[in-house]
Amino acid sequence: MALEGVLLGMGNPLLDISAVVDEDFLKKFDIQLNNAILAEDKHKSMYDEMAAKYNVEYIAGGATQNSIRVAQWMLQVPGATSYIGCIGKDKFGEEMTKNSKQAGVNVHYYEDENTPTGTCAVCVVGGERSLIANLSAANCYKVDHLKQPENWALVEKAKYFYIAGFFLTVSPESIQLVAEHAAANNKVFMMNLSAPFICEFFKDPQEKALPYMDYVFGNETEARTFSKVHGWETENVEEIALKISQLPKASEARKRITVITQGADPVCVAQDGKVTLYPVILLPKEKLVDTNGAGDAFVGGFLSQLVQEKPIEECVRAGCYAANVIIQRSGCTYPEKPDSH
Repeated sequence: MALEGVLLGMGNPLLDISAVVDEDFLKKFDIQLNNAILAEDKHKSMYDEMAAKYNVEYIAGGATQNSIRVAQWMLQVPGATSYIGCIGKDKFGEEMTKNSKQAGVNVHYYEDENTPTGTCAVCVVGGERSLIANLSAANCYKVDHLKQPENWALVEKAKYFYIAGFFLTVSPESIQLVAEHAAANNKVFMMNLSAPFICEFFKDPQEKALPYMDYVFGNETEARTFSKVHGWETENVEEIALKISQLPKASEARKRITVITQGADPVCVAQDGKVTLYPVILLPKEKLVDTNGAGDAFVGGFLSQLVQEKPIEECVRAGCYAANVIIQRSGCTYPEKPDSH
């Protein structure tokens, strides 16, 4: 099976600035654990304060990029995955490029001359994380870059596409272009709900992309927000997953599958009008380092099997394995090779 270039991701490449902080820090900057937001003016001084007060780690991040890197790691076939996004012409950008190439991902970054590479503050308390993203260059991605022959070639080559919902705030145009290509060529198009604020404040571009989604990923909080925004009046994750799977589709070639993770609770998969629950690998609390990248890693593991056309239970099992590895490490990082089983 030729896997080269089989999976293409598009999103916001960010450098994670990660630190274990304390409750006072969260209060000061009005940060909720287990949330992801875009930085506002009140967060401007936060990045420097983190670096000054805490032991900070710099880790390549960005939700889609995390998932693609994990899929690449699980596949162990150089160049099986590609990734597109915008970085700055700076040291962080150079590091990111070097990192990704070493990981075996075929990255085609658009480099913005005037804006620094995006960063994401990862505030960890008790193993739970909160994300505050300062998109900077990531926010400057232009659909013209995607249309360039050498970049569009990645789209032509791929059979599977994955884009986190976060990219809806940057280039809905690029998303539509890839979505329509996937539908026209019977390829698999997948997105993530990504964060409550995406479901609430970027409902329109999300709605526009939804008919094209063959797979929808998300966690329980995002699913409940999606339900609330759509006036479904249910908090039941299984019910919500089912309803999402039954929303109209652009192409009837395949039915939509919804995959919702729930932390330590079972993964909920809705397809063909029914829901299946898959238990996750439970981890003793003392082994938890941080949940940063857990959902991304789940998707990455899942995709690594999906692109090999494995059954859904295999995809979920690989997703759970990857997430389990990631939460025992700082950020979305992994050992040299995955376990073979």
